[in-house]
Amino acid sequence: MADKTFLDWPFFENHHRALAQSLDAWAAEAVAGVDHSDTDAACRALVKALGQDDWLQHTAAAEGEAFDVRALCLTRETLARHDGLADFAFAMQGLGTGALSLFGTSEQQAEWLPLTRTGKAISAFALTEPQSGSDVANSTMTATRDGDSYVLNGEKTWISNGGIADVYTVFARTGDAPGARGLSAFVVSADTPGLEVAERLETIAPHPLARLRFADCRIPASALIGAQGQGFKIAMSVLDVFRSTVAAAALGFARRALDEALARVATREIQGATLFDLQMVQGHIADMATDVDAAALLVYRAAWAKDTGAPRITREAAMAKLFSTDQAQVVIDQAVQLFGGDGVKSGEVVEKLYREIRALRIYEGASDVQKVIIARQTMAAFQGD
Repeated sequence: MADKTFLDWPFFENHHRALAQSLDAWAAEAVAGVDHSDTDAACRALVKALGQDDWLQHTAAAEGEAFDVRALCLTRETLARHDGLADFAFAMQGLGTGALSLFGTSEQQAEWLPLTRTGKAISAFALTEPQSGSDVANSTMTATRDGDSYVLNGEKTWISNGGIADVYTVFARTGDAPGARGLSAFVVSADTPGLEVAERLETIAPHPLARLRFADCRIPASALIGAQGQGFKIAMSVLDVFRSTVAAAALGFARRALDEALARVATREIQGATLFDLQMVQGHIADMATDVDAAALLVYRAAWAKDTGAPRITREAAMAKLFSTDQAQVVIDQAVQLFGGDGVKSGEVVEKLYREIRALRIYEGASDVQKVIIARQTMAAFQGD
């Protein structure tokens, strides 16, 4: 039984508690029945199921309103505890259209958000490039204005939902200024001529991922999200919301690993006693439980701060992502150790968690990048900037 006492913390309102409880009950049945043998098909099925049963409503902010970041985090934590691909399917519906929710025109929002919130269209966030990685300001993909159109040329890689998405939020250089100030954001339909899936990417935890190629891909000027040259601001604003949710997913993985470990040590016998009777094992369980609670405090502090009016939570979100993803790796590794040989057996829950967690320490800003962000934000606060 997963620990639910954290829902009593003052970070949450009653509708958050109700969301967590009802989603947990839904996921226990709906998610368990999804066939994962075909990753693309499984992801499509999960998006459809989440949409049909209204769980995707929080992935897009209502007009004139902000995201409910606590709801996003609770949803990701809950789904991740049940199934990593279910979490992925939910998260990308929000991240993929986050720019439209925050900066899109009413026409752009009306075209796409009703579809992504009901699971009728799959979305993706195309930011990373082969040579730039986490250095968004070093992006080289171009968007050249040509009359009432923009022409996109370049590549994006490690794009989640790449190959199955119906709509992409794409960031490209419009030449307004060097570095971060020269980027703009666009909404691009997947069937636009000149956009192709150059390569499907396989990872240790199967998810739909691809490298995209844009070759003279012509889109209308109305596809521009926000103002030209605002791309970096838009990307960072979206990540400011969704970076905390990555930490929440890691928290969900860690909670599941702790639950699996508790069940194991409570029933596995060694030399006439259970594993839990060993003091060394009790020490491991104590460390795991402490890491889980500490991660939860950081995650929901960041989410609460954003929901209660903080204009930016760059430092709080970076701390939550750094600690939660790194310590979830430690918690899951310890669970594998407590399972012994069964822990590395293909198909075991802890083995799947071990593969799932690793990517979270890389995407949406690797752990080392989060440390740089935290250090700079801390120094700026100390100097009074």
